[in-house]
Amino acid sequence: QVQLVESGGGLVQAGGSLRLSCAASGRTFSSYAMGWFRQAPGKEREFVAAISWNGGTTVYADSVKGRFTISRDNAKNTVFLQMNSLKPEDTAVYYCAAARTAWGTRALNAYDYWGQGTQVTVSS
Repeated sequence: QVQLVESGGGLVQAGGSLRLSCAASGRTFSSYAMGWFRQAPGKEREFVAAISWNGGTTVYADSVKGRFTISRDNAKNTVFLQMNSLKPEDTAVYYCAAARTAWGTRALNAYDYWGQGTQVTVSS
């Protein structure tokens, strides 16, 4: 069982930055691939970024590539999402998720555990 708690969301102006964190419980964090997803009002949850168990492989949605960076610290059971050059269309609730697989994946249904989410609002 893995419990995930996101933090770091907030209100920021367009062009600004935020860093999201996701703290995981459990002793097997390093064996999970981790992902970030987001859901805007009235829209489906969508993939943002994913990272492999050792941080060696990352994958991004085209909409955030070059602006967002996913990373992890297995010693601290934490995964991060650094978000730069934020746009109003990045406004959403951001969720972290853990998958019992070595490699990050875009597939929402591949993830076994989810956090409660943190709100990110980007004003124009």
